[in-house]
Amino acid sequence: MVDIHCHILPEVDDGARSWEMAVHMCHMASRDGIEHMVATPHANASYAYDREWLRTLIAELNKRTGGKPKLSLGCDFHLSYENLESIAKTPHRYTIEETPYLLVEFSDFSIPPSLTGELEDMLHRGLRPIITHPERNPLLQRKPEKVIEWAQFGCAVQVTASSITGDWGDRAKKSAKWLFDHEAVHILATDSHNIEHRPPILSAARDLVKRNYGAGVAQALTADNPGAVVNGQPLPYFPKV
Repeated sequence: MVDIHCHILPEVDDGARSWEMAVHMCHMASRDGIEHMVATPHANASYAYDREWLRTLIAELNKRTGGKPKLSLGCDFHLSYENLESIAKTPHRYTIEETPYLLVEFSDFSIPPSLTGELEDMLHRGLRPIITHPERNPLLQRKPEKVIEWAQFGCAVQVTASSITGDWGDRAKKSAKWLFDHEAVHILATDSHNIEHRPPILSAARDLVKRNYGAGVAQALTADNPGAVVNGQPLPYFPKV
């Protein structure tokens, strides 16, 4: 399996609190069957994003874990005015390993009318937005059809594994099911932050998806599509919504 969204780098945001925890999270992920993880530190008002410094942390964590799982660098990119200005100048500073793929996180408090145009603009400039955990966003839980609209013009949708297993509550679980039923989920990821409450575990959600939607969908969402992302290739599974 490939996990394209996790906060595994130590002491850079609200994820791993220490090197010991970061190494432990890598070991947990590897035991769960995750062979490749993308470290995605936040870029928002609370956490600055320094790509060069983060690369040194990736190298050190690889050294401490023996390269298991393989680690790549991305970003949990908050869709703010400042970030949009920055990405217009240096688009691949925030993408997953300089591929076109960019994890895009929305505010829980406001979905501005301009957002659709901003996503379309990214696509026109060669970026491929991946909308992160819309099933957990309280605004999108009430208007999930917006996610359908974005998927229809080419945005990928990433759902959190622990939403499917119910760890984010009934609303997130029901919202995730609605997106699955409308074939608007393209990637599962852990969005892991620690070893206790948000661990790097994908297998439980994969097995539920396999049981409810078939082995092919489970394979696509945990291996084929995220594998294509880290290699900068088109997603092999992208059903027409």
